[in-house]
Parts: sequence; structure tokens; C-alpha cells
Amino acid sequence: MLNGIVGNLLGGLLGGGGQAASNGKAARLQNPFKSHLIVTQGDAAYDTEAEVLALVGAAGTWTKIWQRTVPAQMEYRFGFGSPAYPDNQGYLFFVILDEGTNFSIGEVRLVQNNSRESRPILVFEAPDTRLHGTTVTTSESATPTSRQDMMALPEKVEHPRVGEDSLLQIWYNLITAATTADAVAFAVPVTIWQ
Repeated sequence: MLNGIVGNLLGGLLGGGGQAASNGKAARLQNPFKSHLIVTQGDAAYDTEAEVLALVGAAGTWTKIWQRTVPAQMEYRFGFGSPAYPDNQGYLFFVILDEGTNFSIGEVRLVQNNSRESRPILVFEAPDTRLHGTTVTTSESATPTSRQDMMALPEKVEHPRVGEDSLLQIWYNLITAATTADAVAFAVPVTIWQ
């Protein structure tokens, strides 16, 4: 009994353990780290450039073009770092283009959702013209190399973390299509807990 009291007291003082661990409630995941989500990390129907490009809808229509299911024993939140420390915050890159010819122009939304897609939370929205460089040769050449040319995406702490089976999604509203869009690339900063 004394061990239980001391354990609960120490657990409360140290922010964990104690009663919460012994009554079956899951402890909050720790050890956050920074990462980026890219095309190939999407779920099976969203993990190639061809699949993503095929999902881009008609002009003026928001369509889901990419999705990742949060793995077991992990939690995600879009963005990383803090605006107070620009050297430590995430920067977003996104482009759809006809390599060597022109860019598609549209708007990008980052959405987190539950597994049934019944509780979407819009986390971020921006025109894609602000999310890539001006060299249209390839998706690699359109990737900005200077932080001054990129849009910051610090950790979106105003939104909850999403856990196992939740969905991280990219939605796109096409305004003007590239001649024949043949490439898509992005790097979306995220914070991951495990």
C-alpha cells in the first residue's frame, strides 16, 4: 500500500506513472522527432506520382490527392519546430508540373481526419505558387533551396495530435492545369511521437 501511495505521488510529481499506468489508461506518447512526409509514404492508393496526379480533380473542385494512415503506437501533428526559432521550424514544399513546360496552379490544404473521415480538421491552406521555386525543368529543380523562398510550417500546436488509424491528408483545388502534368513532389513537415 505504501509503495502504491509513493508511486502515485512520484508519478504525479514527475508527470507520469502512478495511478494512470496501473488503472489501464494509456500514457501519452513521448520522444517527439521531426520528419517530412513525401509522396512514397502515402497509403497504397496514394504512394506514387502517377496515382496522385490521377486524383487531381477538375478546376474549382477540392479533391483528396494524398493520404497517410497513422501507424500503431505513434501520433502525428503537421509541422515542426516553433516560429520563435526559424532555424528549427519546418518548411513546406509542394509542386505539380509538366516538366520542362509549366506548373499547375492551385491551392493546397493539409487536413487531419479520423479513420472514418467524419471529423476533418483543416490545419493549413495556401496557394501552391508560394510552395515551390520558379525553375520548371523538373520537380527537383523546382525545389527551393533557401529558407527565404519557402513557406514556414511550424508545429500546429493549436490542433490535437492524431493517433493510430487517423489520417493525414492533402487536398488540392486546381485553378489552372499544367499542359500535361507529369510530376508531383512535396515535403510536408510533421512532428512524430512514439
